[in-house]
Amino acid sequence: LDWKFVAVDRPVTLNPGEEVVINYRATNIGDTVSTGTSTFNVTPPKAGAYFMKIDCFCFQGQTLQPGESVDMPVRFFVDPEITTDKNVDDVRDITLSYTFFPALKENK
Repeated sequence: LDWKFVAVDRPVTLNPGEEVVINYRATNIGDTVSTGTSTFNVTPPKAGAYFMKIDCFCFQGQTLQPGESVDMPVRFFVDPEITTDKNVDDVRDITLSYTFFPALKENK
């Protein structure tokens, strides 16, 4: 996709179980309308089982006009069970990232 995608909010510090909303901004820097979808990645991988998205733009396609920007919120929390798992004792930072790609066209 000919999109620019950036984090709007600074990194957050939260307590396990605390619900947080962060925002990203996507801008279509191309000269045609495009629809994209995304996949997400959580690192380190061993923390992924505890990263709980409640609401995310990645659950649906996004259509942007040329030059259009849209803010995309993500609501999530880190499962409090992370505090009892000895395998993640060394995790202090969790990174959420996205990969965008063109959405498949629907057959009509």
